[in-house]
Amino acid sequence: MRMPVLAVLLSLNALPCAAAQAPRAADPAALEQAWRDCVREAYAHQPPAQGRAGSQRNALDECKEREDAVVAALMAARDVEAGRDARSLPARARAWAASVAAYVVDPVSSWIAMLRN
Repeated sequence: MRMPVLAVLLSLNALPCAAAQAPRAADPAALEQAWRDCVREAYAHQPPAQGRAGSQRNALDECKEREDAVVAALMAARDVEAGRDARSLPARARAWAASVAAYVVDPVSSWIAMLRN
C-alpha cells in the first residue's frame, strides 16, 4: 500500500519542475529560441549525402509544431498590443469595411477610371 502512495507523491513532485523548465506559451522570444535550437539540432542530424535544400526542408518539417507555437504566440501578442480583444462589434465592422474598401473598391474604381481615360 505504501509503494503506490510513494510513487504518486514522487510523480507529483516532479510535475512543477517540468512545468518550470518549459517556456511559457505567451513568451514568443523563448518559443522562438526553442524553435531555432530545434532546427539547428535537426539540421545537424541530417544525412551528409543529402542535399542542402533537402536537409533544410527536413529540419523545418521536424520542428513544425514549435514553429506553429511561435507563430501563434506572436499573433496573440500582436492582437493584445493592438487592443483587438477590447474592440466592440461596431469598431470591428468599421475596420472590416475599411479593409474591403482598400482591397476591393479602391482598385476597381481606379481601374474603371483608367479605362475612361
